[in-house]
Amino acid sequence: MAYQALYRVWRPQQFIDVVGQEHVTKTLQNALLQQKISHAYLFNGPRGTGKTSAAKILAKAVNCERAPISEPCNECASCKGITNGTISDVLEFDAASNSRVEEMRDVLDKVKFAPTSVRYKVYIIDEVHMLSISAFNALLKTLEEPPRHVIFILATTEPHKIPLTIISRCQRFDFRRITAQSIVNRMKLIVEETGVNCEEDALKMIARAAEGGMRDALSLLDQAISFSQESVTVEDALTVTGSVSQGFLNKLAKSVLEKDVASGLEALEELLFHGKDPSRFIEDFILYYRDMLLYKTAPNLEESLDRVLLDEEFRQIAEAVPYDQIYQLIELLNKTQQDMRWTNHPRIFLEVAIVKLCQTEGKQKEQMSSGQMVQLLTKIEQLEQELQQLKTNGPVVQEAAPQASQKPAQRSSRKGFQPAVGRINEVLKNATKNDLNQIKSKWGEMRGRLMKSHAALLNEAEPVAASANAFILKFKHEIHCQMAMDNNRFIETVTLALQELTGTRYNVLGVPEDQWLSIRENFLSTQHQVEGESSESKPEEEPHIAEAKNLFGAEFVEIID
Repeated sequence: MAYQALYRVWRPQQFIDVVGQEHVTKTLQNALLQQKISHAYLFNGPRGTGKTSAAKILAKAVNCERAPISEPCNECASCKGITNGTISDVLEFDAASNSRVEEMRDVLDKVKFAPTSVRYKVYIIDEVHMLSISAFNALLKTLEEPPRHVIFILATTEPHKIPLTIISRCQRFDFRRITAQSIVNRMKLIVEETGVNCEEDALKMIARAAEGGMRDALSLLDQAISFSQESVTVEDALTVTGSVSQGFLNKLAKSVLEKDVASGLEALEELLFHGKDPSRFIEDFILYYRDMLLYKTAPNLEESLDRVLLDEEFRQIAEAVPYDQIYQLIELLNKTQQDMRWTNHPRIFLEVAIVKLCQTEGKQKEQMSSGQMVQLLTKIEQLEQELQQLKTNGPVVQEAAPQASQKPAQRSSRKGFQPAVGRINEVLKNATKNDLNQIKSKWGEMRGRLMKSHAALLNEAEPVAASANAFILKFKHEIHCQMAMDNNRFIETVTLALQELTGTRYNVLGVPEDQWLSIRENFLSTQHQVEGESSESKPEEEPHIAEAKNLFGAEFVEIID
C-alpha cells in the first residue's frame, strides 16, 4: 500500500516520542542505564496511550548494539530489524486471537532456546487479559523463572481480569490518559511536518473527542484531512467527530437561560436535521454545563475543560447562570441520558428534556434572603441577652414568684419557632375529616394563585388537621415554618385565596414537623385519659357486649335494644 495511516507513520520510535507517559519512560530509561532489566513487565492503561509502542522501544533498547543506553539508536541492524519486524527473537503475540492454551504452549516451547540475532528474546503479549485460565496457568511457571535471555512484556486495558499470581510476578506500569494539550502539541508537530493547513481550534476539538488516546486523535485527524478541502477547519472537525458546534451549544444554553421553549425546540430540530446523534449531543451538553461549572469555580484552569472553548458568548452565559441551576440542569440531562439508553425513541426524551430545561427554576426553598437572615440573627441575639439577664437575676425572680419565673426562662431558652399549642389543641378537638378534605381539594389551586416566593414556602408543607374555621399547616423544616408565620403578608394571601375558593375564612396555625408529632401525641394521650375518666362513671357493660368490642372494635359494634 502506498499510503499509511498517520498513527502508523508517526508511531513513537524513542521514549522521548511517547507523549504524556514521562513517569513510565523515565523509570525504564534509568533501568536501562543501570542495567536493572526485569524479566517481566505489565503495561496497563486506556487504549491509544502508547503501551505497545513503549514495549517495542524497550525491546530495541535492550538489544541495541550500543547498549547500555537510555534510547535505542534506530541505526544499528538490531534496531532496524526490530522496527521492521524481521527479527524473530522479538515476538509480538496477540492474545485476543490466540487465547487458547495450545497456542500459548507453542510459544513457551521455544522460550528455552537462545536468541539467534540479538541479546534478548522479547515476548510482547498484547491484550493479555483475553487469555484463557489454562493459558494463564501455562504462562505462570515460565513467567516466574524464565531463562536469563527472555523478557516478557504484557500489555492490557483491563488488568482486573488478569490473575493476581501473574501480576505479582511483573513490574507494573500504569499508562495515563494523555491530556488534550499534549495531544494538540503532538498533532501540531505532525501537521507542520506533513505540510497540512489546520486551524488550532480544530485540533483542540479533535483532541477532546479523542478522550485521552493519541491513536484515536491521529485517526480523527487523518479523517479530517481527507474530508477537508484546503485546510482543516472547526466545521470539518465537528463533522468527523460527530460533535455539536460551540455556537449551537451556546444558542441552546441561551434558550434555557431565557426560558424560551420555542427557540430551544427549534435549535434541536436543526440539530437532528443535520444528522447529529441524539446520544452524542446530550453527552456534549452535559460536558458543556460541567465545563461551565468548572469555569465559574476555577476560571484559570482552562486545561480542565473537556468540551468548550472559552469564547465571549460562553463567558456571558456562564456569568448569568447561577450555581444551583447548573446542578439541576446536569442532574436532569444525566437522567435523560440514562433513559435514552433503553428506548427506541430517543428523540422524544430529548425534546421532553429541552422543555424541562427551559422550565427549570432555581431552588428557592432552601434559601433565605439577606434581610430575613439579618432579622433572624437579631432575634437570636435578643433572646441570648434576655437569657443572660435571667441567669444573672434568677434568684431574685424565683424568690418573688418561683412559678412565674420558670415559664419565661423556659420560653426564652428555646431558640427557634414556638407554635401556639393551646390554639392547635382547640383545632384538634373540633377537627373533622370533611373540613380537612375541603382544604386539601383546593390546596393545589390555591398555590397556583400565590406569588412564586410565597408558593416556594409551601413546597414542603401540607395541611394536617382542620376545623370549621381554622387549620393546622405542617412544615418539614422549622426555618420555613418561622419564615412563613412571621410573614403577615404571606398569611393574609393564603387566607384570602382559600376564602375565594371555599367561601370560608380560615385561621392558619403553623407547626414544624418534629414538634407536630409531639403535640399530636400529647393531645391524644390527654383525650384517652378524659375518655377513661368519663367511662368510669358509666354503668358497667354486659360481658358479651364488652367481648364483642374487644374482638371487632367499638366503632364496628352497634347495640340494638
